[in-house]
Amino acid sequence: MPNRTLYRKLVESHTVARVDDQNVLLYVDLHLMNEYTSPQAFSGLDAKQRAVRRPRQQLAVVSHIIPTHAETPRVIRDAASLLQADNLARNCAKAGIRLHAANDPLQGIEHIVAPEQGLIRPGMVVLCGDSHTTTYGALGALGFGIGTSEVEHVLATQTLVYRVAQTMRMTIDGALPYGTSSKDLIIWIISRIGAQGARGYAVEFAGSTIASLSAEARMTLCNMTVEAGARAALIAPDAVTFDYVKAHATALDDEAWQAALADWSDLESDTGASFDVEHHFDAREIAPFVTWGTSPDQAIAIDQRVPGEATQSTREGVAALRRALDYIGLEAERPIAGTPIDRVFIGSCTNGRIEDLRIVAAIVRGQRVADGVRAMVVPGSGSVRRQAEAEGIADTLVRAGFEWREPGCSMCLAMNDDFLAVGERCASTTNRNFEGRQGRGGRTHLMSPAMAAAAALTGCITDVRKLETHAS
Repeated sequence: MPNRTLYRKLVESHTVARVDDQNVLLYVDLHLMNEYTSPQAFSGLDAKQRAVRRPRQQLAVVSHIIPTHAETPRVIRDAASLLQADNLARNCAKAGIRLHAANDPLQGIEHIVAPEQGLIRPGMVVLCGDSHTTTYGALGALGFGIGTSEVEHVLATQTLVYRVAQTMRMTIDGALPYGTSSKDLIIWIISRIGAQGARGYAVEFAGSTIASLSAEARMTLCNMTVEAGARAALIAPDAVTFDYVKAHATALDDEAWQAALADWSDLESDTGASFDVEHHFDAREIAPFVTWGTSPDQAIAIDQRVPGEATQSTREGVAALRRALDYIGLEAERPIAGTPIDRVFIGSCTNGRIEDLRIVAAIVRGQRVADGVRAMVVPGSGSVRRQAEAEGIADTLVRAGFEWREPGCSMCLAMNDDFLAVGERCASTTNRNFEGRQGRGGRTHLMSPAMAAAAALTGCITDVRKLETHAS
């Protein structure tokens, strides 16, 4: 058998049948659902009088439309949002699917809930009607987002007709510099290769930089790889992966665990495996990064200036730059540092994990949010929220002037009552800075949790490395 990439191994181990030279029928180990991409799929099943084939291999959560302000019990007051939540509850009850509804203690964002419950394990294929399903590659699982018609197909058959992707390997070596994180790393990579730089590829990350990252930091990296157009993101499982999975997959006894480790022993790209594209990066070049425009690839280091028209080689590039700067309200060739902000949002499936909140708490402890800034921290799940409260993180954040919210997607996207007003500028730990993403006319700057914490304390986009409170 020729040397194979990790991606090829995962696809081949889940291939039920080959459709043609480019497509296979792929078996799905776990399917996740939320309230806004599943209703049409269930309606399609009802119209065809089909049942959900394997209910126990599904998990549903209410996350995108749910309000996050502190309230017990949580109440969804928006009529359209309530209808979506009620439809999901009814469909799950009928099909026998587990649901983490608004007041379930395990409720949260799907891409945080599933790993922390030990549901994501190396070697799996995991699908969801959400593009950031690439997150699960951090644990050596093949995860990717699907459309509504594909959700219906998975519910009915537990399989999906899947077009096999090309492969790309990104090797990053060297220690991440002081003040940087995996969020800075992925924004830097996207700024280098472009928002379409990995379009159509399954990306495997490798190198000493990746090996040094925690499991949660790897999730941030894989989560945002889709912003470069990638169809999947993968990291070969190692001791870091196994420690994380063992800590969360508590249902596995010693015998089952040893059997699992044996199954996972070959989950890496073979020596000599060929990739369609290779990239090599030096982590020592990375600095804290922040977006200046309306696409994740429109980003610069905190000590750089907003680009001008001279940096663009085509008329289309010049037009795109003008449009982005007009929307975001910045001037070309001016420093990004010092740009005043109105809001700070820390959370989302990119940076709403306990590790992220620990970083923020270490920076803001004993400090105060700047006057005129509204700062929110939204944990990614009920479990993260309880852990943060038990560790004293929540108290630290509240004392510093942050709003401590209930779990949910919140201000990552304007599908709930957490959104920006027209013209408001936000330092955000989310994954997308598109026009209107956080609210019509809202202006979003993507950055790491540490950078967002620095912005909250100073009232402007700030180099976290220059804060005396920054914890290394």
